[in-house]
Amino acid sequence: EKTLGADHPDTLLSVNNLAGLLRTRGHLEEAELLYRRALAGLEKALGIDHPSTLTSVNNLAVFLDKTKGEPAAAEPFYRRAYEDRAATLGPDHPRTRVSRTN
Repeated sequence: EKTLGADHPDTLLSVNNLAGLLRTRGHLEEAELLYRRALAGLEKALGIDHPSTLTSVNNLAVFLDKTKGEPAAAEPFYRRAYEDRAATLGPDHPRTRVSRTN
C-alpha cells in the first residue's frame, strides 16, 4: 500500500490474498471485510467485467457459501462470476468452467 497506493490493482489483489489467509486462520469477520474491499476496489480500478475483478467476485461467493454457510448470500456473486466470465472469456475458458462448477 505504501508503494503503490491502496487503490492499485496489485495492492487489491494482495488484499484479496490476505483475506484468504485470514479465512484459513478463522478470522472470518476481517476476511469478509477484506474480500469486499478488494472487490469494490477492483471494480473501480479495473472495471466490473475484468478477469481479476471476476476472480474476486468468485472468491467472495465461495467464502460466503463454503466458509460462512450462506448460500443465498453467495448466489448472486456466483451467478455474476459465471455469467460475466462466459461473456468476457467465453463459455469454455477454464475460469468460466470453475464458475460453472461452483
